Amino acid sequence: MHQKSQPVEGLGDLVGYFRAAEKPRECWRVGTEHEKVGVYADTGERVPFEGPRGIEALFDRLVSEGGWERVLEHGRTIALEAGSGASITLEPGGQFELSGAPLFSSEETRAELADHLELVKRHSSDFGIAWLALGMDPFHPVERIPKMPKARYAVMRSYLPTRGSLGLEMMHATATVQANYDFSDEADMIAKMRLGVMAMPVVSALYANSSLSGGRENGFVSKRLMIWRDTDPDRCGQIPFVFDPDFGYERYARWALDVPLFFVVREKQYEPGDGTTFRQFMERGFRGLRPTMSDWETHLTTLFPDVRLKRIVEVRGADTASFGHLCALAPLWKGLFYDAGALAAAWELFARTSVAELDAGQLDVARRGLRAEMGGSKVVDLARELVACSAEGLRRIAAEAHSPTDESSLLDPLREQIEKGISPGEEVLERWRGEWNRDRSKLIEATRF
Repeated sequence: MHQKSQPVEGLGDLVGYFRAAEKPRECWRVGTEHEKVGVYADTGERVPFEGPRGIEALFDRLVSEGGWERVLEHGRTIALEAGSGASITLEPGGQFELSGAPLFSSEETRAELADHLELVKRHSSDFGIAWLALGMDPFHPVERIPKMPKARYAVMRSYLPTRGSLGLEMMHATATVQANYDFSDEADMIAKMRLGVMAMPVVSALYANSSLSGGRENGFVSKRLMIWRDTDPDRCGQIPFVFDPDFGYERYARWALDVPLFFVVREKQYEPGDGTTFRQFMERGFRGLRPTMSDWETHLTTLFPDVRLKRIVEVRGADTASFGHLCALAPLWKGLFYDAGALAAAWELFARTSVAELDAGQLDVARRGLRAEMGGSKVVDLARELVACSAEGLRRIAAEAHSPTDESSLLDPLREQIEKGISPGEEVLERWRGEWNRDRSKLIEATRF
């Protein structure tokens, strides 16, 4: 186990960081992270940090109930932590994120999310706040979205507009759900990363749910997915080198080494990276500082590919959607990643898809959701087969554990979405044009958790 204060001596230390995270299968767990945009139900305006009905006051209310400890930055509460390992953090525009504890079963992740939503909704009701099951703020341009007082976000607000045109929209307007998985060794990590990257557009289509922004239709089923494509080419999007024969811990580390630092943190002070890469930080230092394993760990959190390697494999490409959809994400990937037969069967669905077809498929998914095509196949058909592979994997996992029930029933919301043949964002559009008559109050009421 690497100590965070340990100096980085060379590439071997960085590779060792990943290798030290390997776990035997019996120790594998699942973690989930859910973001949600908050608005005032009566006006639709975004919730600021300050004020009697702001996020800081909501944090105070949650702390008063017990079970949560404050995380402070310059005297302000910027996050909450629980003894279980879960935390509530803030995205740059005030999106609430539950970073769940590592749990053994998807039923546990479902219960964790249900408890979190009940807690947040109960206290938010006194503030008039509604949390939306959408992948993007449907109403506001980025300049009208409040900014959260976290130092790292100030650095990102300055840097990202130099790398892409939509970085500020990504930071302040979008909401994502992701799931996190363990790996047993380097070969297992490689297999999970490769399937994750290749299957991600299909999963994105099942969750595509950001068809409204700035108070109007935006021309996409998942505008969030499109935004991530134009945020920062150095650190975002697909990472096709996972399909290279030499891919492994070292190859991922070498990629990360050449991504510019957002910042270096010392004594809770954030020093902008000014274009310095981690490789340069290692070779010549940065403002008199030498890198530590804590710097490496922090740097890895500032890389945003669709599938990310840290001490876990993170699958990151889904819009926030309904409660049922959120609860389905953990078992969907668990069935694929934690059963060898399902992993192999799912890979066969995509084995002949080229990197160019993968990229074109993702772009088509952003525009058309489940109606898209990828590699000559209809995405809705790939989704049906992918969910079936996962369900079989979940059944085998349950049988191996001698469990009387498996988790495949949690995939039912995805099966229902597939049968409709359209993504959640298209359903929102149909209702926006029809029964809601473009009334924001009806949108809020229908999509709030």
